Amino acid sequence: MEIPTPEQSLVLPTVVRPAACDDRWVAFSVLVIDDDATSLDLATRVVEEIGANVVTAPDGTSAIAAANEMRPDAALVDVGLPDRDGIDLAYELAALPWRPRVVLMSTDRDAVTGIDGHEGRERLPFVPKEELAGGRLRRLLTSD
Repeated sequence: MEIPTPEQSLVLPTVVRPAACDDRWVAFSVLVIDDDATSLDLATRVVEEIGANVVTAPDGTSAIAAANEMRPDAALVDVGLPDRDGIDLAYELAALPWRPRVVLMSTDRDAVTGIDGHEGRERLPFVPKEELAGGRLRRLLTSD
Protein backbone atom coordinates (compact mmCIF):
# COMPACT_ATOMS: atom_id res chain seq x y z
CA MET A 1 0.00 0.00 0.00
CA GLU A 2 1.32 3.37 -0.95
CA ILE A 3 1.03 6.29 1.52
CA PRO A 4 -0.23 9.46 -0.18
CA THR A 5 2.00 12.53 -0.24
CA PRO A 6 0.57 15.85 1.04
CA GLU A 7 -0.23 16.80 -2.55
CA GLN A 8 -2.21 13.55 -2.95
CA SER A 9 -4.09 13.84 0.37
CA LEU A 10 -7.68 12.89 0.46
CA VAL A 11 -10.09 15.76 0.06
CA LEU A 12 -13.14 15.39 2.26
CA PRO A 13 -16.46 16.65 0.97
CA THR A 14 -17.77 19.95 2.28
CA VAL A 15 -20.97 19.72 4.27
CA VAL A 16 -23.44 22.30 3.07
CA ARG A 17 -25.95 23.49 5.62
CA PRO A 18 -29.26 25.07 4.62
CA ALA A 19 -29.13 28.87 4.67
CA ALA A 20 -31.88 28.95 7.31
CA CYS A 21 -29.80 26.93 9.76
CA ASP A 22 -28.02 29.11 12.30
CA ASP A 23 -25.43 27.27 14.40
CA ARG A 24 -25.73 29.85 17.20
CA TRP A 25 -29.21 28.49 17.91
CA VAL A 26 -28.27 24.80 18.11
CA ALA A 27 -29.14 23.96 21.72
CA PHE A 28 -29.37 27.68 22.59
CA SER A 29 -31.38 28.06 25.79
CA VAL A 30 -33.20 31.05 27.21
CA LEU A 31 -34.70 31.43 30.68
CA VAL A 32 -37.81 33.65 30.49
CA ILE A 33 -38.91 35.20 33.79
CA ASP A 34 -42.26 36.97 34.18
CA ASP A 35 -45.07 36.75 36.75
CA ASP A 36 -47.78 37.77 34.28
CA ALA A 37 -49.05 34.61 32.55
CA THR A 38 -50.04 36.42 29.33
CA SER A 39 -46.69 38.19 29.01
CA LEU A 40 -44.82 34.99 29.91
CA ASP A 41 -46.69 33.11 27.19
CA LEU A 42 -45.99 35.83 24.60
CA ALA A 43 -42.28 36.06 25.47
CA THR A 44 -41.98 32.27 25.42
CA ARG A 45 -43.57 32.02 21.96
CA VAL A 46 -41.37 34.80 20.57
CA VAL A 47 -38.17 33.19 21.87
CA GLU A 48 -39.24 29.73 20.66
CA GLU A 49 -39.99 31.18 17.21
CA ILE A 50 -36.38 32.32 16.91
CA GLY A 51 -35.29 28.75 17.60
CA ALA A 52 -34.24 28.72 21.24
CA ASN A 53 -35.12 26.17 23.90
CA VAL A 54 -37.12 27.96 26.60
CA VAL A 55 -37.55 27.39 30.32
CA THR A 56 -39.85 29.71 32.25
CA ALA A 57 -40.04 31.00 35.80
CA PRO A 58 -42.77 33.15 37.39
CA ASP A 59 -40.57 34.79 40.04
CA GLY A 60 -36.99 35.47 41.12
CA THR A 61 -36.65 32.53 43.48
CA SER A 62 -37.62 29.94 40.89
CA ALA A 63 -35.55 31.78 38.26
CA ILE A 64 -32.33 31.40 40.27
CA ALA A 65 -33.07 27.70 40.86
CA ALA A 66 -33.81 27.14 37.15
CA ALA A 67 -30.70 29.06 36.09
CA ASN A 68 -28.45 27.00 38.34
CA GLU A 69 -30.02 23.78 37.09
CA MET A 70 -30.10 24.50 33.34
CA ARG A 71 -27.27 27.05 32.88
CA PRO A 72 -29.06 29.05 30.17
CA ASP A 73 -27.20 30.91 27.44
CA ALA A 74 -29.47 33.90 27.98
CA ALA A 75 -32.25 35.24 30.19
CA LEU A 76 -35.18 37.53 29.47
CA VAL A 77 -36.21 39.15 32.75
CA ASP A 78 -39.32 41.19 33.60
CA VAL A 79 -38.45 44.28 35.63
CA GLY A 80 -41.44 43.89 37.99
CA LEU A 81 -41.49 40.57 39.83
CA PRO A 82 -43.54 39.66 42.91
CA ASP A 83 -40.73 38.48 45.19
CA ARG A 84 -37.80 40.72 44.26
CA ASP A 85 -36.59 43.50 42.03
CA GLY A 86 -36.22 42.27 38.45
CA ILE A 87 -33.27 44.57 37.80
CA ASP A 88 -31.34 43.11 40.75
CA LEU A 89 -32.21 39.60 39.56
CA ALA A 90 -30.96 40.45 36.07
CA TYR A 91 -27.59 41.59 37.42
CA GLU A 92 -27.37 38.47 39.59
CA LEU A 93 -28.01 36.27 36.55
CA ALA A 94 -25.49 38.23 34.44
CA ALA A 95 -22.84 37.61 37.12
CA LEU A 96 -23.22 33.80 37.07
CA PRO A 97 -19.98 31.94 36.25
CA TRP A 98 -21.04 31.04 32.68
CA ARG A 99 -22.02 34.69 32.00
CA PRO A 100 -25.44 34.35 30.33
CA ARG A 101 -26.58 37.25 28.18
CA VAL A 102 -29.39 39.09 30.03
CA VAL A 103 -32.11 41.30 28.55
CA LEU A 104 -34.66 43.18 30.65
CA MET A 105 -38.28 43.73 29.59
CA SER A 106 -41.27 45.66 30.90
CA THR A 107 -44.64 47.02 29.84
CA ASP A 108 -43.46 50.33 31.33
CA ARG A 109 -41.18 52.13 28.86
CA ASP A 110 -39.99 54.34 31.74
CA ALA A 111 -38.54 51.28 33.46
CA VAL A 112 -35.40 51.91 31.42
CA THR A 113 -34.64 54.91 33.65
CA GLY A 114 -34.25 52.52 36.58
CA ILE A 115 -31.83 50.43 34.55
CA ASP A 116 -29.44 53.24 33.60
CA GLY A 117 -26.48 53.18 35.94
CA HIS A 118 -28.28 50.95 38.43
CA GLU A 119 -26.03 51.15 41.49
CA GLY A 120 -23.08 52.04 39.25
CA ARG A 121 -23.26 48.79 37.28
CA GLU A 122 -23.01 48.38 33.52
CA ARG A 123 -26.31 48.96 31.75
CA LEU A 124 -28.21 45.85 30.67
CA PRO A 125 -30.21 45.87 27.42
CA PHE A 126 -33.93 46.61 27.62
CA VAL A 127 -36.84 45.78 25.31
CA PRO A 128 -40.40 47.02 25.89
CA LYS A 129 -42.80 44.05 25.92
CA GLU A 130 -44.75 45.43 22.97
CA GLU A 131 -41.54 45.20 20.89
CA LEU A 132 -40.61 41.61 21.79
CA ALA A 133 -41.68 40.25 18.40
CA GLY A 134 -39.25 42.53 16.54
CA GLY A 135 -35.79 41.48 15.45
CA ARG A 136 -34.14 43.53 18.19
CA LEU A 137 -34.69 40.82 20.84
CA ARG A 138 -32.91 38.20 18.73
CA ARG A 139 -29.96 40.57 18.19
CA LEU A 140 -29.73 41.32 21.91
CA LEU A 141 -29.83 37.65 22.87
CA THR A 142 -27.17 36.62 20.37
CA SER A 143 -24.90 39.62 19.70
CA ASP A 144 -21.26 39.42 20.71
